[in-house]
Amino acid sequence: MKIVLIVPALNEAAAVGDLVRRVPRDIVDEVIVVDNASTDRTAAVAREAGARVVSEPRRGYGAACFAGVTAISADAGIAVFIDADGSQRPEEIPQVVAPIVAGRADLVLGARALDEHHPVHAAAGTRLVARFVAWRWRVSITDFGPLRAIRADLLRRLRMRDRASGWPVEMVIKAAVLGARIVEVPVSHSPRIAGRSKVSGTLRGTVRAGYGFLSAVLRASRDVS
Repeated sequence: MKIVLIVPALNEAAAVGDLVRRVPRDIVDEVIVVDNASTDRTAAVAREAGARVVSEPRRGYGAACFAGVTAISADAGIAVFIDADGSQRPEEIPQVVAPIVAGRADLVLGARALDEHHPVHAAAGTRLVARFVAWRWRVSITDFGPLRAIRADLLRRLRMRDRASGWPVEMVIKAAVLGARIVEVPVSHSPRIAGRSKVSGTLRGTVRAGYGFLSAVLRASRDVS
């Protein structure tokens, strides 16, 4: 399977170059960095490190992810997502894609240890939404982490609509409704090297993201009902 890595990036020039260079290229066939209207050298640094850079001027995590998905070629078999801020390790991509490659999963979520290097209010909010989704759609999940992998054919069938922070929640719900096999694998989580959290950096940001998560739940429920 051709594996494509999608990296949404906003003002993360200090971290994105190192991240791109550390991607295991014996596993990943292409790295696409989506420059989400950065005002620094994020795009130039990513390009110099060997990534293909796609521009998405509309701000929003989901907007950046969608632009990356639109840019992948028709022969891509697996799409992998990771943040550009340095909080996840690209060296762990092989263990995230392994269940799909082995035919045991269609969507793999990298589950972080949220007690470490993660604001308490953000961890609590993520767990709460994950528990509700797990209960309502009967999937075994604990996190909506930024490092995840999905079969490209399944991703296209999901017809993703969210263009903000609810993208990961929508992905899980729609995949579950379609009967996809969803599994988690443990991954590392470290303090960000660059950029500012768009979700959990402040209590206000977490509340806004929580609202976005719940809105995504409602929208996805309507879409698949």
